Amino acid sequence: MELKVCGITQLDQLLALQAMGVDYAGLIFYEGSPRFVGAHHFSPSVLKQNDIAIKRIGVFVNASEDEILQAVDDWQLEMVQLHGEESPVFCEKISNHVKTIKAFRVNEEESLAYKVAPYQNAVEYFLFDAMGKQYGGTGNKFDWKVIAEAKIDKPYFLSGGLGPDDVDSIQAFVQTNSNCFAIDVNSRFEVKPGVKNLEIVRNFTESLLKK
Repeated sequence: MELKVCGITQLDQLLALQAMGVDYAGLIFYEGSPRFVGAHHFSPSVLKQNDIAIKRIGVFVNASEDEILQAVDDWQLEMVQLHGEESPVFCEKISNHVKTIKAFRVNEEESLAYKVAPYQNAVEYFLFDAMGKQYGGTGNKFDWKVIAEAKIDKPYFLSGGLGPDDVDSIQAFVQTNSNCFAIDVNSRFEVKPGVKNLEIVRNFTESLLKK
């Protein structure tokens, strides 16, 4: 099981996550998010001036192919996460260039298996998040039984309101759902949008990955 901390907007926090052994840092390229990297004086040049080993995932919402691929090149992204209404054909186009995660906002009244089926061969990973009025970072949870019942056979990221107190339930879920590839955390670890409480992140990381 790996760990992604999303919504990073500061170099010092990126380096701190790297030192903790966090696997992925999520950089948000959606202007409608308070964690949009472009609004926090965070630029690709900063990365080039420092030894950055932590893998970076760019998060996009209904962006164009050119916008995504330019960001991949500029920010040296290892993966992209498509969090909007991107079609399977579009996702496959992006996946031809870079490893791609398709995010789904889980509605417990809909068939998740039916929802993800068209994307099965279009991307490398899925991500499951809670429904909300905005894209991502809502702090809401959903019933993980929906994933288990859908019998997802592709590696996926578990997201949606995960917090410091969820270590035991996450570990129990992963033990019986082997395709849960990584855990994705964000808003419940923040001092304010885009700024993480690093001590809480550190304690969570140590408990989750070493317990």
